[in-house]
Amino acid sequence: MEPHDDILVIGGGVIGVCSAYYLAEKGQRVTLVEQSGIAAGSSYGNAGLIVPSHSIPLAALGVLTQGLRWLLDPESPFYIKPRFDFALFGWLLRFAGASREGPMRQAIPVLRDLGQASLALFDELAALDGLEFGYERKGSLLIYTTRRGYESGVEEAHLLNEFDVAAQPLDAAQVRQLEPNVLPGITGGVYFPTDTHLRPADFVQRLAAHAEKMGACIRTKTEVLGFETSGRKVVRVKTTRGDFVPAQVVLAAGAWTPAVARDLRLRVPIQAAKGYSITIRRPDKSPAIPLLLGEARVAVTPMGDVLRLAGTLEFAGLDLSINSRRVAAIQRAAKSYLPGLERIEPLEIWRGLRPCTPDGLPIVGQARGFDNLIVAAGHAMVGMTLGPITGKLVAQLVCGEKTDVNVRALRLERF
Repeated sequence: MEPHDDILVIGGGVIGVCSAYYLAEKGQRVTLVEQSGIAAGSSYGNAGLIVPSHSIPLAALGVLTQGLRWLLDPESPFYIKPRFDFALFGWLLRFAGASREGPMRQAIPVLRDLGQASLALFDELAALDGLEFGYERKGSLLIYTTRRGYESGVEEAHLLNEFDVAAQPLDAAQVRQLEPNVLPGITGGVYFPTDTHLRPADFVQRLAAHAEKMGACIRTKTEVLGFETSGRKVVRVKTTRGDFVPAQVVLAAGAWTPAVARDLRLRVPIQAAKGYSITIRRPDKSPAIPLLLGEARVAVTPMGDVLRLAGTLEFAGLDLSINSRRVAAIQRAAKSYLPGLERIEPLEIWRGLRPCTPDGLPIVGQARGFDNLIVAAGHAMVGMTLGPITGKLVAQLVCGEKTDVNVRALRLERF
């Protein structure tokens, strides 16, 4: 079986599905292959936050110092599991280089422009008939329980304001006025009015169905085994369900992108960062808007009749085991900020792998050495936020059009 499609998208998460959708919208013949199911990875159980406010990259000023303090604590928000791994060592060295003021300031406007462009696309998608995914425009509220934490939040807000990203510092009384369902120990917060939220799995799965109606072919349970190349082109993609002979390949496999690309002798500096979420029935005193628990680095998102608690960064490789201590840490954190969570009975405990680049910017662009291979991966914790704009950029690159956002800073060759 050798389908001759114009474009083959590898990966059924938010990036791959958005790429397939915008390619189909342009009338391209596109097939998407996914080793498991649509939205089976990080696109399934994440916090569902659309956060153009998150314009400061993971590789931010001071994060490395904080990370070193957390490094030996397996319950900390940022944990690197000790292991001998040359790729991890190289990634950490690049991360250290990017965690300086200069590179951070260069990254902020890039993430800002991507986030704002993607937000506009979400508004368009939410208006489509039959594409309902619990999209709500309520902003998000970052709250703190310590004075030191609040002061760091205000400092971050001022930095974002400098780059025209809306962030409003609030004192404790203003926090309670905006969101009464917080504990008395809250010292203050920062409100991000442009943020939105949704049900992530519904968004990705329903957009995939929409893409199928537009002519895209979705092939799940189809794992990529390797490639054949000729000159500067990928000429064959081998999978568990036959070979594909595409004119163009889009590699959007998330945390698995480096492993998939290895057969092409292509180095993609992405490390998998495991995150967890706990979904519970929405309590009587549930917050009405998404909350970010500052010191704990935990997100709390209302999603209809459930509440989702999500957080942690655990650099442990392609390891999908569940660390019960990290799950318990999320539960304890939520109880420190919010009432009514003394007894948490999970409906679902989930974990997934976020693909992180060392400089905190995603990779979107043609791969060096190949004329028909585009890499779209490395979106870390903002993959859901940047899904639509990444998909549209991929479609524009494939079609040789001018991109809505300058992608020069996103090229794989920067590494």
